[in-house]
Amino acid sequence: MDKKIIQKAGKYFTVEEKHKIIQELISTQCTKVEIWEKYTGEEQEHGQLLRWMRQLGYNTGIKTRRPNFVSNLYPMVQKKIKPDRATNNDDESFDNLQLKKRIVELEKQLKDAELKAIAFSTMVDVAEKEFKIPIRKKFNTKP
Repeated sequence: MDKKIIQKAGKYFTVEEKHKIIQELISTQCTKVEIWEKYTGEEQEHGQLLRWMRQLGYNTGIKTRRPNFVSNLYPMVQKKIKPDRATNNDDESFDNLQLKKRIVELEKQLKDAELKAIAFSTMVDVAEKEFKIPIRKKFNTKP
């Protein structure tokens, strides 16, 4: 029973080999994909290592991933800006920012005005039906 073999990606692993692979995953800072690629040559592991960990009784709550970023791996290069152009760009960007804020404000006012017009029209319709009197002005009438 100790020599139980499973087939995955054309590779056969014994229980001892699975233990060895999982121990390497836990003890090193390598990702599951890196370990899987090392032992099988394939880039995708499709959760097989996690299944092995569950089958063999390992704690599946351990961290097996590296952080998404490494600090100061590639420091950003500072661009040098000429002083006379910098003030113009700052002024233009500030003006653009103010104009964009103004556009947003005007769009909000337009939406409010449209909602008020709809509400007024609905109110007039309800009043005409309820009181049975014409409120709206009739067009094409002669004085």
